[in-house]
Amino acid sequence: MVRLSMNELTTLRWSFDEDVRHYAAAGFQAIAVWRQKISDFGELKSLELLDEAGLAVSAVLWAGGFTGSDGRSHKESIEDALEAVQLTADLKAGSLIVYSGSRAGHTHNHAKRLFRDAVEALLPQAEGSGVTLAIEPMHAGCASGWTFLTNLDETLELIRSFGSPNVKLVFDAYHFGHLPGIVERLPELSPWISLVQLGDARRPPCGEQNRCRLGAGLLPLQAIMAALLASGYAGDVDIELMGEDLEDPDYAELLGHSRRVAGELLGIGMKTGGPEA
Repeated sequence: MVRLSMNELTTLRWSFDEDVRHYAAAGFQAIAVWRQKISDFGELKSLELLDEAGLAVSAVLWAGGFTGSDGRSHKESIEDALEAVQLTADLKAGSLIVYSGSRAGHTHNHAKRLFRDAVEALLPQAEGSGVTLAIEPMHAGCASGWTFLTNLDETLELIRSFGSPNVKLVFDAYHFGHLPGIVERLPELSPWISLVQLGDARRPPCGEQNRCRLGAGLLPLQAIMAALLASGYAGDVDIELMGEDLEDPDYAELLGHSRRVAGELLGIGMKTGGPEA
C-alpha cells in the first residue's frame, strides 16, 4: 500500500513537533525526517511523538559527502553515515537517503571509488538492521555540492553492482521527470526504487533547486505516478518542495494543497484530522 509522505524540508521553518502535528492533521501517513530537526528535538521524544501521532517515517535525510565535498574527511563522513543508519533503524524508516558528494576535484572514476568504498563500509550495518540505503541522483543543473551522480543509467548500474537488496534508488520527479521517454522507462526502474519523491517545476533546474507547488509546473506527474503504480510500485511517495517560488508560503495551506493534489495523483482519498484546506 502506497503511503503519502511529507518532507520536513518543505516546512523548513517549523520545528519537528510542529511538523509532526501538522502533517498528521493534514492527513499524511508518513514523514521524511531531517536529522537536524530530530537532533534539536531529541531522538527519544521524537519516537514518542511519532507514535502518538500515528506517523510512519518514510525516509531519513541524509548521509553523504563521501568525496570530501562538505569539508569532512572520507572517514568522518562514513562515521556520520553509520550514525544515520542507526537512526534510520531506530525510526523504522523506509530508507536512508544517500548522496555521494560532488566530484570535489577528483576524477569521476576516483569519486566513484570513494563512494563505492563508503557504501561497502555501510552495508554490513545496514543489512544487519534492515536499513535500505537509497542513493539519490540529481539533475546536473543543481547537483553541485551534493552528488556527481546525475545520470539514471550510471546510478542504476552502480546500485546493481553492490548485489544487495539494501541498496536502492531514490527517484525524484523534480530531477528526472523532464527526461524524454521517462514514463516509458519507469516499469524498468520500479523494482529498484526505494522512494519516490514528488516535486514540480516550471523549468529544468539551473543552479539552486526551485520547485513549485504540485500541479503548477510542467512535469507529467500524473503519467509518472500512473506508470509507477501500474508497474507495482508500493513504496512511499514523499513530497519535497523548496526554492525561490516557495520561499515564504503559508505552510498549512501548502500542506492542504499538496495532500489534495497528491491524493488525486495516487487515486486515493485522504482522511484528515483537521479542516479541509
